[in-house]
Amino acid sequence: MIDFQAALFDMDGTILDSMGVWANVDRMFFEKRGMAVPEGYQHAISGMSFRKTAEYTKETYALPESVDEILREWNEMCEREYAENVPLKPHAGEYLEKLSANGINLAVATALPEHLYKPALIRNNVYHLFSAFASTGESGETKATGRVYRAAADKMNVPYDQCAVFEDIYEGILGAKNAGMKTVLVRDKAAEHSREKSLALADASIETYAELL
Repeated sequence: MIDFQAALFDMDGTILDSMGVWANVDRMFFEKRGMAVPEGYQHAISGMSFRKTAEYTKETYALPESVDEILREWNEMCEREYAENVPLKPHAGEYLEKLSANGINLAVATALPEHLYKPALIRNNVYHLFSAFASTGESGETKATGRVYRAAADKMNVPYDQCAVFEDIYEGILGAKNAGMKTVLVRDKAAEHSREKSLALADASIETYAELL
């Protein structure tokens, strides 16, 4: 594996086993409007901030609701799941504990809003292990620009080339590379569509965190 002073973690599909939640939200959201989930929708929104996703969805499918109304609907569907049900991916908690015990700085770098990921991390007893938090919502940019990873590293005062980014999507791996960081692909079924591209770009990859214990 690669060496690093700080580890930056995406949330959905990387630390949190939550992609099923979003599949259900998408299904219910479009069913309410008499539609099936459009082909390629998940791929199209990969790496977008919460608001950018709402803007894209409204514009692409000519929805009458405002962006804020769409965000409110998604939040209402998701908040209970993250607060009460979403688990960590297998062995993720053990790996975070190991890194922390070895003096590695830990950060969150995600497109997920804090009000969703924070309760899930607290309930799973790992929130206290992180020293910095950054979201694409702060910059309004996609993950591919790398800005969210640089923001997290800056908050920890760790050089970019001493950071390793753990991600499940190609846009995240690309953004981390654009930020001058090392990358670890955490394989997730929801990102199968871009697995080969991600594997070709990432410095390392894992199926589960058990491989790192």
